[in-house]
Amino acid sequence: MKALYEGKCKELFSTEINGELIQLFKDDTTAFDGKKHEVLANKGVLNCAISSFIFEKLHQSDIATHYIRREKNAEMRVHHLNMMPVEIVVRNVAAGSICRRLGLKEGSVLPRPLTELFYKSDELGDPLINEEHADMFGWANKEDVATMFKIALNVNQALCKLFNNVGIQLIDYKLEFGKTKDGSIVLGDEITPDACRLWDQITGKKLDKDVFRQDLGGLTEVYHEVASRLGVTVEMSS
Repeated sequence: MKALYEGKCKELFSTEINGELIQLFKDDTTAFDGKKHEVLANKGVLNCAISSFIFEKLHQSDIATHYIRREKNAEMRVHHLNMMPVEIVVRNVAAGSICRRLGLKEGSVLPRPLTELFYKSDELGDPLINEEHADMFGWANKEDVATMFKIALNVNQALCKLFNNVGIQLIDYKLEFGKTKDGSIVLGDEITPDACRLWDQITGKKLDKDVFRQDLGGLTEVYHEVASRLGVTVEMSS
């Protein structure tokens, strides 16, 4: 396979089939725009297994994604997309940057799911933007943004139900989208505890990358707990 792209936590490779790629989940773990970095054994396998499971559940809810199937270990086969340089964040509960921006108390349940739009740029710290910015600078037109917001809320409905059933509260998460050859907008990237905030519904225990950000314990142990609750079997190396 030929390497096509390497990010902080994933790599993309070409395959024998045109239009299909292999997405490899790395054991690298980063925070604060890469300023904090560690390599944690089995983290890639866990994220691949969790994301594969969630994409399969979304397909059952008629939500299109780039996912084709899990290949092995930390590898996922996906459709090639032309990714848009924006991301959608869906918030159900106030946490993270919105608390700092708006002075909200962490843990406050929002009146309804809130969708926010960000420009993907590590150099700029992924700044919050609006539809006008995205349209004016060619990142995504207003129709594209409206479609992504609609899909994001459908995803939210499916994910809240999925996590509620295993005693986990979905606080917030980010989604990335791309376009297929025919111009259809499809969910891409990943849905993992790296990209979500997940809290135990009873204790409030954090089950996501905030454990790494805030030095709250072992990250892979927490991710394994999420996988176990979802019923995802993961073969971890010793």
